Amino acid sequence: MTETYHWLARYYDKIFSGSRLPIDRARERILGGILSQVECACDLACGTGTTAIILSRMGIAMYAVDLSSEMCRAAREKVKRAGLTVRVLRGDMRTFKLPHAVDLITCEYDAINHVPQRADLRRVARAVERALRPGGHFYFDVNNALGFERYWTSTVLIEKPGMVLVMCNGHNARATRAWSDVEWFIRDGRRWQRKRERVEEVCWSSEEIRRTLREAGFDWIRAWDGAPFFKGNPLIRRGCRTVYLARKAKS
Repeated sequence: MTETYHWLARYYDKIFSGSRLPIDRARERILGGILSQVECACDLACGTGTTAIILSRMGIAMYAVDLSSEMCRAAREKVKRAGLTVRVLRGDMRTFKLPHAVDLITCEYDAINHVPQRADLRRVARAVERALRPGGHFYFDVNNALGFERYWTSTVLIEKPGMVLVMCNGHNARATRAWSDVEWFIRDGRRWQRKRERVEEVCWSSEEIRRTLREAGFDWIRAWDGAPFFKGNPLIRRGCRTVYLARKAKS
């Protein structure tokens, strides 16, 4: 999984920073009443560290965890430029451990869908539960099967100065798995380098997610349809994405 995000990590902000508004909008809406009570938090699958930086600027002591060493490097550089204190740790969301329990764990941009196997959801839920204090919250969003059908079926071309990205997407409805074969064309002086990566996602039904969270020790679970946060995006309609907020049992 680490190598998959090597080139994606290097160019992630250049390509996707403009699409963060719905993610930020959902967090502000759903966590607005909770963040004032959060002293310490962790952004899981933190990518280049954007969410960790946002929360750190609110006065929250932050950890940021990602499996990709390139993502961790990028996050550390951004944190340093921002003049903030965020502890960036390389770790697998299925097995990660923090120095001490936190009040909140976030995992955004359908990062949980990126685990290799459907059964890994249980491992993620248990790892998150261990890292939370009693009464702490787990906030995350996922792509659903309808989302796979609508926006993991086409070829997307993105061009930026010095690079061209071609994403050939597909999905297998029976296996509830989607993938993107990514071709990178990166300018190196007068020459172009061609690189390849493959990104895969798996998905679960709402019933599977709720059952897994309850079995892991979460006693309160709420869900929001993601479509209202993606206003103006014709691909994302109701049922494509879901945002969850779960609370670890207090005792």
